[in-house]
Amino acid sequence: MACNPEDLRNIPLFALLDDEETALLANQVELRQFQARQRIYKIGEQGEKAYVLVSGKVLVTTVDEDQQEVVVDEPNPGDVFGFASMMAQTEHQTTAIASEASVCLEVDTNDILTLLTTKPHAGIDMMAVLARQFHSAQQIIRGRAARSANDIIEEEATFGERIADLVARFGGSWAFIISFFAILVGYTSYNQILGKGAWDPYPFILLNLFLSMLAAIQAPVIMMSQNRQDTKDRLRSELDFDVNRRAEAEIQGLARKLHTLDEKIDDINDLLRELRNS
Repeated sequence: MACNPEDLRNIPLFALLDDEETALLANQVELRQFQARQRIYKIGEQGEKAYVLVSGKVLVTTVDEDQQEVVVDEPNPGDVFGFASMMAQTEHQTTAIASEASVCLEVDTNDILTLLTTKPHAGIDMMAVLARQFHSAQQIIRGRAARSANDIIEEEATFGERIADLVARFGGSWAFIISFFAILVGYTSYNQILGKGAWDPYPFILLNLFLSMLAAIQAPVIMMSQNRQDTKDRLRSELDFDVNRRAEAEIQGLARKLHTLDEKIDDINDLLRELRNS
């Protein structure tokens, strides 16, 4: 469909063009209409064309390593999508689908070259549009990244908290029990052998003082480590909740797609019945 120069004036990318340049570009580009759920391009197709959303709504998606569909961008009117693949002359890394009836401006490299030749400042606007898309993709990736709770806790741990974990870990091990038992036996046996010359004779009052001091210090250190463990458990539960929420969203998306397929199958069945009866 031929493009009206007035349509180009409503697109921020071409807002700086004068009347003559707008008319020239309007003769080169083409307006494409897409129905709801119609695919504009898919992953793996050669990126010969790029699109500027004029009206409607488009979802740009890709597939991650888990074979889950990820929404990369939801362009606003005036935004460009599929531009990187067109300029690099590579295959599309995303799929663009019109989620409702939409009108897009279809451009190719020759159109962009003409635009930049006649109006070099338009390249700045184009870079701004691409920068917004890049930042949008960064936010999506940042939101989807599920990090290990242990890694997050370890990064935020202070020196004292790390010491507390080491003390609690050693205090709850067989190495501590065996070594502590050996020290007690050695201490009491040596004082018994010294007899009247012992520095801590029976009932080992000095040893009891040391044990009381050790218990007084060890208890709050272990409690500190337990508090950190509670923090880890709470963070794990929050991350599990995020994962469950994304899983629920994926299940709902699959349910919507199955419902759409069911409706399409019903439409095909109705069409076949009409053809059979006619």
